[in-house]
Amino acid sequence: MRVAFVGKGGSGKTTLSALFTRHLARSGAPVVAIDGDINQHLAHALGLDGDELFAAPPLSARTGEIKDYLRGTNPRIASREAMVKTTPPGHGSRLLRLLGDDEVHSRHVQEVDGVPLMVTGAFAGSDLGVACYHSKLGAVELYLNHLVDGPGEYVVVDMTAGADAFASGLFTRFDMTFLVVEPTRKSLSVYRQYRDHAAGFGIPVAVVGNKVTGADDLAFLREGVGDDLLGHCELSPYVRAREQGRGSGALEQHNSRALERLRAAVDARVKDWEAFQRHAVEFHLRNAAAWADAATGQDLAAQVDPDFRHGPAALPAFA
Repeated sequence: MRVAFVGKGGSGKTTLSALFTRHLARSGAPVVAIDGDINQHLAHALGLDGDELFAAPPLSARTGEIKDYLRGTNPRIASREAMVKTTPPGHGSRLLRLLGDDEVHSRHVQEVDGVPLMVTGAFAGSDLGVACYHSKLGAVELYLNHLVDGPGEYVVVDMTAGADAFASGLFTRFDMTFLVVEPTRKSLSVYRQYRDHAAGFGIPVAVVGNKVTGADDLAFLREGVGDDLLGHCELSPYVRAREQGRGSGALEQHNSRALERLRAAVDARVKDWEAFQRHAVEFHLRNAAAWADAATGQDLAAQVDPDFRHGPAALPAFA
């Protein structure tokens, strides 16, 4: 199952992404975390020392090579230049299994405190003033488009802040989206914006309250989000200690129970491969018409394979 953490900047979505991913990994579940936030702090939230560098190459540094690998022998994709971030898989494409023996996982995954992590990559000097971060997130979108994840497997993505996630079709790539909301009016405003956009595409969203300090905070959240409130995390001395480099002790029981509630919500979801494929094709055609046809000089609608059905059944024929 694919899980996204979204929310207002500073709401704690990176912290909750790290806590949830570590919670899954320590239970023995197969999991991959992906840092898809422009600030690229997930590795350190997971436990990478402040002066230690993440050694595995970022996904965005090898987007061309990733395209070459994923397109395989697909006759609908003539070259890496003709393959854009939304290009869906088809006959001849290489599909991925979570943490499989493939070029993407073997080159880009690094364990941090027992959690397999891939990073999108930060802005380089040459990007400043001429590129948006979604050009880098294209590698994440391609990865998710070609992944066949099974029951009890998890991909957890720390997304960009606010409603900026809607600048690409990446927001449709998830089975569950957790919207992290602080007990503030600003955070509720982002919640309403995200909720309304997601509803138009049938994207499931659940709210996780964060930094709750008492009954008044909880009442404020309940009044603001109603039944969307799945659970909440209290202000955590454990988290603060880790952020200050004093990583000892254990997460508070209430917050641990909140993570269990999140996992239960994810596990209760039914994987909808048909909707996943429908959204992939829809947003590919949107991008083709909006910019990709002009950028590549090709009719990218022809990349859609009408005989392809995503999911486990595709593995024997298309992997």
